[in-house]
Amino acid sequence: MTTEIGHVAPDFELPGSGGKNVKLSAYRGKRVLLYFYPKDLTAACTSQACDFRDHHGQFAGLNTVILGVSADPLKQHEKFIAKYGLPFELLADEDHQVSEAYGVWQQKQMYGRQFMGIVRSTFLIDENGTLVREWRKVRVKGHIEEALEYIRQLDNK
Repeated sequence: MTTEIGHVAPDFELPGSGGKNVKLSAYRGKRVLLYFYPKDLTAACTSQACDFRDHHGQFAGLNTVILGVSADPLKQHEKFIAKYGLPFELLADEDHQVSEAYGVWQQKQMYGRQFMGIVRSTFLIDENGTLVREWRKVRVKGHIEEALEYIRQLDNK
């Protein structure tokens, strides 16, 4: 499985924070903003999640569902959701198979140490399951607004 704009996004099923497994293809008929982030309860990931939270209603009004994915376990996701009132599902990709399929599980470096982890990325999947846009190596500041504006432009075409 790989991602390529204009092709069907790799389908998957992961444990979700709502207590059930979440299958990407179950969202056909809606757009899905699928975002991968490194770790719950860290500064940049919290900022990003809260930005998505604060714009959640606008995305919903554009027929767009937000799904967050990290390698954290569900128990950690539940703490993250409770602490910040996140109104969307977080999915646990503990074996990082989905992250690998989307090409976001990569070698990273911090403080001179190399390790494998998720590179912050977002994918927009249309109502038919086709990947229409990807943002890789995302900087948190302004990203949610950029994604929202892109979706608005799709509706104006």
